Amino acid sequence: MSGVEEGDLIARIEGAAGIIRLNRPKAINAVTLEMFRDIDRALDRFEADPAIAVILLEGAGERGLCAGGDIRTLWESSKAGGDLGKILWREEYILNARIKKFPKPYVAFMDGIVMGGGVGLSAHASHRVVTDRTKLAMPEVGLGFFPDVGGTYLLSHAPGEIGTYFGLTGQTMNGPDAIHARFADWVVPAARLPELRDALTQLCLGATAADVGKLIGGFATGETAGPVAAREPIIDALFGFDRMEDIIAALKRDGSEFALATLKTLNEKSPRGMVVTLKLLRLARGSRLEECLVREYRAALEVFRSDDFREGVRAAVIDKDRNPTWSPPRIEDVTPEMLAPYLADIGADELRFN
Repeated sequence: MSGVEEGDLIARIEGAAGIIRLNRPKAINAVTLEMFRDIDRALDRFEADPAIAVILLEGAGERGLCAGGDIRTLWESSKAGGDLGKILWREEYILNARIKKFPKPYVAFMDGIVMGGGVGLSAHASHRVVTDRTKLAMPEVGLGFFPDVGGTYLLSHAPGEIGTYFGLTGQTMNGPDAIHARFADWVVPAARLPELRDALTQLCLGATAADVGKLIGGFATGETAGPVAAREPIIDALFGFDRMEDIIAALKRDGSEFALATLKTLNEKSPRGMVVTLKLLRLARGSRLEECLVREYRAALEVFRSDDFREGVRAAVIDKDRNPTWSPPRIEDVTPEMLAPYLADIGADELRFN
């Protein structure tokens, strides 16, 4: 493993660090099934190697760590009645859980764009570094989907209703807001990442999680809250409901500039996706990550079969007309019967966490 394995995923040893580099810069490092498998194999080797003190996840290029999963390929499989979603999400979610409990310090450089599957690879890490360039989001409701890869766990454990807001709107967090939402731990200026990276490779063997945290802290700005955190009181008031109809009604009653802008954003999202997301977020409160991943997997299997997913991806990624036709078109038309299959007790036995 000391040499470079060139390709979409580069895994190599540099000093005391096991480096995992997502290497599809033209696609902002969108992750494929084979990349997930390569990451899992790299973690096997790094975990077993006593000379490796720390794992470092990074993205190639200047645009970001990872823009998410390879959604176009999933769309093609869904249209053809294939089973890529079932296979990819099973392996991805198991990997997300592995990262959460990995026995060695796992540092994620969440620089630039970090979305969807990129969040799953980074926000479950033991040491999460954002920068002044970070743009982190879980925009899945705009694809007829919901925040997965443990997103319901992360969002439901954010302060107040901040996670509900980010999950339903798909809005972007900057670095400090990612810390406030508990998706990250430190803001480090992007210009200092090379210096921090070099320091991580020079760690002593046996370095503890506390040692790694102290090292990163020496590069950090100390910022812990961004612009969205300042709106937490109004977000808590408007999003503290268990039904989408009540959230919409609260936004209309409030009538502030923020509320109206938020309404406009929600009106662009999949009604079914929002209802499913809110239900999963409420179920995730008090749950362990693995429990959330099992629920997400069940729901994802239903999403993969849905017209909304194919239509959302078509409008955002394929045709890029940004004009999806959702089914049903209104939140009040999403019935309990429509919601039930997303919560059905199926597929759980396929997720086996070690």
